[in-house]
Amino acid sequence: MEKTNLWKICLFLAVLSLSSCASLSKFPGVGRIKKYEFHSERIPSAFDGFRIVFASDFHYKSKFKERQLRNAVRAMNAVSPDLLLMGGDYQESCEVVRELFAELSRVKAPYGKIGVLGNNDYERCRDEIIRVARLYGMKMLEHQHDTIHKECQQIIISGVRNPFDLVHNGVSPTLSLSPDDFVVLLTHTPDYVEDVDVSNTDLALAGHTHGGQVTFLRLIVPETGSKYGKRFLSGKACNSKGIPVITTNGLGTSRKNIRFCAPSEIVLIVLRRK
Repeated sequence: MEKTNLWKICLFLAVLSLSSCASLSKFPGVGRIKKYEFHSERIPSAFDGFRIVFASDFHYKSKFKERQLRNAVRAMNAVSPDLLLMGGDYQESCEVVRELFAELSRVKAPYGKIGVLGNNDYERCRDEIIRVARLYGMKMLEHQHDTIHKECQQIIISGVRNPFDLVHNGVSPTLSLSPDDFVVLLTHTPDYVEDVDVSNTDLALAGHTHGGQVTFLRLIVPETGSKYGKRFLSGKACNSKGIPVITTNGLGTSRKNIRFCAPSEIVLIVLRRK
Protein backbone atom coordinates (compact mmCIF):
# COMPACT_ATOMS: atom_id res chain seq x y z
CA MET A 1 0.00 0.00 0.00
CA GLU A 2 1.33 3.46 -0.85
CA LYS A 3 2.46 5.60 2.08
CA THR A 4 0.02 8.36 1.04
CA ASN A 5 -2.98 6.05 1.17
CA LEU A 6 -1.85 4.54 4.46
CA TRP A 7 -1.51 8.02 5.94
CA LYS A 8 -5.03 8.92 4.76
CA ILE A 9 -6.48 5.77 6.30
CA CYS A 10 -4.76 6.47 9.63
CA LEU A 11 -5.99 10.06 9.59
CA PHE A 12 -9.56 8.96 8.79
CA LEU A 13 -9.54 6.43 11.66
CA ALA A 14 -8.16 9.03 14.06
CA VAL A 15 -10.84 11.57 13.12
CA LEU A 16 -13.54 8.89 13.34
CA SER A 17 -12.28 7.80 16.75
CA LEU A 18 -12.10 11.34 18.12
CA SER A 19 -15.59 12.18 16.87
CA SER A 20 -16.99 9.02 18.40
CA CYS A 21 -15.29 9.88 21.70
CA ALA A 22 -16.37 13.52 21.79
CA SER A 23 -17.70 14.79 25.11
CA LEU A 24 -21.43 15.33 25.06
CA SER A 25 -21.62 17.02 28.46
CA LYS A 26 -21.83 20.76 29.09
CA PHE A 27 -20.16 20.21 32.47
CA PRO A 28 -16.36 20.26 32.06
CA GLY A 29 -14.78 17.24 33.68
CA VAL A 30 -17.87 15.11 33.15
CA GLY A 31 -17.58 13.51 29.74
CA ARG A 32 -21.26 12.63 29.44
CA ILE A 33 -24.51 11.99 31.22
CA LYS A 34 -25.61 8.54 30.10
CA LYS A 35 -29.32 7.86 30.38
CA TYR A 36 -31.08 4.51 30.59
CA GLU A 37 -34.78 3.82 30.80
CA PHE A 38 -35.26 0.60 32.71
CA HIS A 39 -38.59 -1.08 31.97
CA SER A 40 -40.07 -3.75 34.21
CA GLU A 41 -43.53 -4.86 35.21
CA ARG A 42 -42.11 -5.39 38.71
CA ILE A 43 -41.54 -1.70 39.33
CA PRO A 44 -44.20 -0.45 41.76
CA SER A 45 -46.58 2.03 40.14
CA ALA A 46 -45.53 4.79 42.56
CA PHE A 47 -41.97 4.49 41.21
CA ASP A 48 -42.90 4.81 37.55
CA GLY A 49 -40.64 7.65 36.36
CA PHE A 50 -38.42 7.50 39.47
CA ARG A 51 -35.00 8.96 38.67
CA ILE A 52 -31.79 7.38 39.99
CA VAL A 53 -28.38 8.95 39.49
CA PHE A 54 -25.47 6.54 39.76
CA ALA A 55 -21.88 7.77 40.16
CA SER A 56 -18.77 5.73 40.87
CA ASP A 57 -14.98 5.69 40.90
CA PHE A 58 -14.39 9.29 41.87
CA HIS A 59 -10.74 8.52 42.75
CA TYR A 60 -10.62 12.02 44.20
CA LYS A 61 -8.18 13.66 43.51
CA SER A 62 -6.90 11.92 40.41
CA LYS A 63 -7.72 13.47 37.06
CA PHE A 64 -10.98 14.24 38.87
CA LYS A 65 -10.21 17.33 40.95
CA GLU A 66 -12.06 20.17 42.71
CA ARG A 67 -13.44 21.81 39.57
CA GLN A 68 -14.55 18.50 38.10
CA LEU A 69 -16.21 17.55 41.37
CA ARG A 70 -18.17 20.81 41.49
CA ASN A 71 -19.26 20.29 37.89
CA ALA A 72 -20.28 16.71 38.63
CA VAL A 73 -22.55 17.95 41.41
CA ARG A 74 -24.01 20.53 39.01
CA ALA A 75 -24.57 17.80 36.43
CA MET A 76 -26.34 15.56 38.94
CA ASN A 77 -28.61 18.36 40.09
CA ALA A 78 -29.36 19.27 36.47
CA VAL A 79 -31.08 15.90 35.88
CA SER A 80 -33.27 16.23 39.02
CA PRO A 81 -32.56 12.89 40.68
CA ASP A 82 -34.88 11.34 43.22
CA LEU A 83 -32.10 9.13 44.58
CA LEU A 84 -28.29 9.20 44.41
CA LEU A 85 -26.44 5.88 44.39
CA MET A 86 -22.65 5.64 44.61
CA GLY A 87 -20.40 2.76 43.61
CA GLY A 88 -17.20 3.24 45.61
CA ASP A 89 -13.52 4.06 45.10
CA TYR A 90 -14.11 7.53 46.45
CA GLN A 91 -10.58 8.71 47.23
CA GLU A 92 -6.87 8.60 46.49
CA SER A 93 -5.94 9.70 50.02
CA CYS A 94 -7.75 9.87 53.35
CA GLU A 95 -7.17 13.62 53.63
CA VAL A 96 -9.74 14.39 50.92
CA VAL A 97 -12.64 12.30 52.26
CA ARG A 98 -14.40 15.14 54.10
CA GLU A 99 -13.95 17.53 51.17
CA LEU A 100 -15.46 15.01 48.75
CA PHE A 101 -18.53 14.18 50.82
CA ALA A 102 -19.12 17.79 51.79
CA GLU A 103 -19.45 18.61 48.10
CA LEU A 104 -21.57 15.53 47.34
CA SER A 105 -23.95 16.62 50.10
CA ARG A 106 -24.98 19.43 47.74
CA VAL A 107 -26.67 16.94 45.42
CA LYS A 108 -30.42 17.37 45.80
CA ALA A 109 -31.84 13.85 46.06
CA PRO A 110 -35.02 13.85 48.18
CA TYR A 111 -35.11 10.07 48.61
CA GLY A 112 -31.56 9.81 49.87
CA LYS A 113 -27.93 9.11 49.04
CA ILE A 114 -26.65 5.56 49.35
CA GLY A 115 -23.35 3.95 48.45
CA VAL A 116 -21.03 0.99 48.73
CA LEU A 117 -17.26 0.93 49.16
CA GLY A 118 -14.69 0.00 46.50
CA ASN A 119 -11.40 -1.85 46.71
CA ASN A 120 -9.49 1.43 47.25
CA ASP A 121 -11.75 2.20 50.19
CA TYR A 122 -11.11 -1.16 51.84
CA GLU A 123 -7.37 -0.65 51.41
CA ARG A 124 -7.53 2.66 53.30
CA CYS A 125 -10.01 5.08 54.90
CA ARG A 126 -12.90 2.61 55.30
CA ASP A 127 -13.92 3.77 58.77
CA GLU A 128 -13.39 7.43 57.90
CA ILE A 129 -15.53 7.15 54.76
CA ILE A 130 -18.40 5.51 56.63
CA ARG A 131 -18.20 8.06 59.45
CA VAL A 132 -17.98 11.14 57.21
CA ALA A 133 -20.66 9.88 54.83
CA ARG A 134 -23.02 9.42 57.78
CA LEU A 135 -22.12 12.91 59.00
CA TYR A 136 -23.31 14.32 55.66
CA GLY A 137 -26.48 12.24 55.58
CA MET A 138 -25.32 9.41 53.33
CA LYS A 139 -25.49 5.68 53.99
CA MET A 140 -22.81 3.12 53.15
CA LEU A 141 -24.17 -0.39 52.80
CA GLU A 142 -22.03 -3.43 53.62
CA HIS A 143 -24.16 -6.49 52.94
CA GLN A 144 -27.09 -4.39 54.09
CA HIS A 145 -30.31 -3.04 52.62
CA ASP A 146 -32.15 0.25 52.59
CA THR A 147 -35.83 0.58 51.77
CA ILE A 148 -37.10 3.52 49.74
CA HIS A 149 -40.75 4.32 50.42
CA LYS A 150 -43.07 6.25 48.13
CA GLU A 151 -46.85 6.45 48.38
CA CYS A 152 -47.05 3.31 50.56
CA GLN A 153 -44.96 1.32 48.08
CA GLN A 154 -41.27 0.46 48.19
CA ILE A 155 -38.13 -0.55 46.38
CA ILE A 156 -35.03 -1.94 48.06
CA ILE A 157 -31.39 -0.95 47.59
CA SER A 158 -29.02 -3.77 48.53
CA GLY A 159 -25.29 -3.15 48.94
CA VAL A 160 -22.40 -5.61 48.70
CA ARG A 161 -19.50 -5.56 51.17
CA ASN A 162 -16.08 -5.95 49.51
CA PRO A 163 -17.07 -8.01 46.44
CA PHE A 164 -13.46 -9.13 45.93
CA ASP A 165 -13.49 -11.11 49.18
CA LEU A 166 -15.77 -13.98 48.24
CA VAL A 167 -14.59 -16.08 51.19
CA HIS A 168 -16.46 -13.75 53.53
CA ASN A 169 -18.91 -12.08 51.13
CA GLY A 170 -19.67 -14.80 48.60
CA VAL A 171 -23.34 -15.00 49.62
CA SER A 172 -25.26 -12.13 48.04
CA PRO A 173 -27.24 -9.96 50.45
CA THR A 174 -30.17 -10.18 48.03
CA LEU A 175 -30.73 -13.84 48.95
CA SER A 176 -32.30 -12.72 52.23
CA LEU A 177 -34.87 -10.59 50.38
CA SER A 178 -38.30 -11.51 49.08
CA PRO A 179 -38.61 -12.25 45.36
CA ASP A 180 -41.69 -10.01 45.44
CA ASP A 181 -39.60 -6.90 46.09
CA PHE A 182 -38.07 -4.74 43.36
CA VAL A 183 -34.36 -4.75 44.23
CA VAL A 184 -31.44 -2.70 42.96
CA LEU A 185 -28.09 -4.27 43.85
CA LEU A 186 -25.05 -2.03 44.33
CA THR A 187 -21.67 -3.70 43.87
CA HIS A 188 -18.33 -2.09 43.15
CA THR A 189 -17.32 -4.66 40.52
CA PRO A 190 -19.66 -6.16 37.91
CA ASP A 191 -17.87 -9.51 38.27
CA TYR A 192 -19.83 -10.09 41.47
CA VAL A 193 -23.08 -10.61 39.56
CA GLU A 194 -21.46 -13.49 37.66
CA ASP A 195 -19.28 -14.87 40.46
CA VAL A 196 -22.12 -15.47 42.91
CA ASP A 197 -25.84 -16.13 42.95
CA VAL A 198 -27.56 -12.72 43.05
CA SER A 199 -31.12 -14.02 42.93
CA ASN A 200 -33.87 -11.55 43.87
CA THR A 201 -31.98 -8.80 42.02
CA ASP A 202 -33.91 -6.86 39.37
CA LEU A 203 -31.06 -4.53 38.38
CA ALA A 204 -27.40 -4.42 39.42
CA LEU A 205 -25.23 -1.31 39.26
CA ALA A 206 -21.43 -1.48 39.20
CA GLY A 207 -18.27 0.46 38.41
CA HIS A 208 -14.57 -0.43 38.78
CA THR A 209 -13.77 -0.95 35.07
CA HIS A 210 -13.49 2.76 34.18
CA GLY A 211 -14.78 1.70 30.76
CA GLY A 212 -11.24 0.54 30.02
CA GLN A 213 -10.13 4.16 30.50
CA VAL A 214 -8.20 4.11 27.20
CA THR A 215 -9.85 2.47 24.19
CA PHE A 216 -9.88 2.87 20.42
CA LEU A 217 -13.32 2.31 18.90
CA ARG A 218 -13.76 -0.28 21.70
CA LEU A 219 -11.27 -2.52 19.86
CA ILE A 220 -8.28 -1.99 22.11
CA VAL A 221 -8.76 -2.20 25.86
CA PRO A 222 -5.48 -2.20 27.79
CA GLU A 223 -7.06 -3.17 31.12
CA THR A 224 -10.65 -3.70 32.17
CA GLY A 225 -10.28 -4.65 35.83
CA SER A 226 -12.67 -7.52 35.12
CA LYS A 227 -11.83 -11.18 34.72
CA TYR A 228 -14.55 -11.28 32.07
CA GLY A 229 -12.74 -8.91 29.72
CA LYS A 230 -15.05 -6.64 27.73
CA ARG A 231 -18.23 -8.49 28.69
CA PHE A 232 -19.04 -6.06 31.53
CA LEU A 233 -16.74 -3.27 30.36
CA SER A 234 -19.31 -0.48 30.09
CA GLY A 235 -23.03 -0.06 29.64
CA LYS A 236 -25.80 -2.60 30.02
CA ALA A 237 -25.23 -6.36 29.95
CA CYS A 238 -26.71 -9.45 31.60
CA ASN A 239 -25.19 -12.19 33.71
CA SER A 240 -25.64 -15.84 32.79
CA LYS A 241 -28.99 -15.89 34.64
CA GLY A 242 -30.31 -12.96 32.60
CA ILE A 243 -30.07 -10.40 35.43
CA PRO A 244 -29.23 -6.98 33.97
CA VAL A 245 -26.20 -5.03 35.18
CA ILE A 246 -25.24 -1.48 34.24
CA THR A 247 -21.53 -0.73 34.52
CA THR A 248 -20.45 2.89 34.54
CA ASN A 249 -17.17 4.32 33.24
CA GLY A 250 -16.97 6.29 36.47
CA LEU A 251 -15.62 9.78 36.98
CA GLY A 252 -11.98 9.58 38.03
CA THR A 253 -8.92 7.72 36.84
CA SER A 254 -6.60 5.13 38.32
CA ARG A 255 -2.90 4.45 37.73
CA LYS A 256 -2.66 6.76 34.73
CA ASN A 257 -4.49 10.10 34.65
CA ILE A 258 -5.75 9.73 31.10
CA ARG A 259 -8.97 8.88 29.32
CA PHE A 260 -9.44 8.22 25.63
CA CYS A 261 -12.69 6.98 24.08
CA ALA A 262 -13.90 5.98 27.54
CA PRO A 263 -15.44 9.26 28.72
CA SER A 264 -16.06 9.91 32.38
CA GLU A 265 -19.77 9.77 33.08
CA ILE A 266 -22.70 10.11 35.38
CA VAL A 267 -25.47 7.58 34.85
CA LEU A 268 -29.17 8.45 35.01
CA ILE A 269 -31.62 5.55 35.27
CA VAL A 270 -35.32 6.26 34.88
CA LEU A 271 -37.57 3.46 36.15
CA ARG A 272 -40.52 2.69 33.88
CA ARG A 273 -43.31 0.35 34.85
CA LYS A 274 -44.46 -1.75 31.91
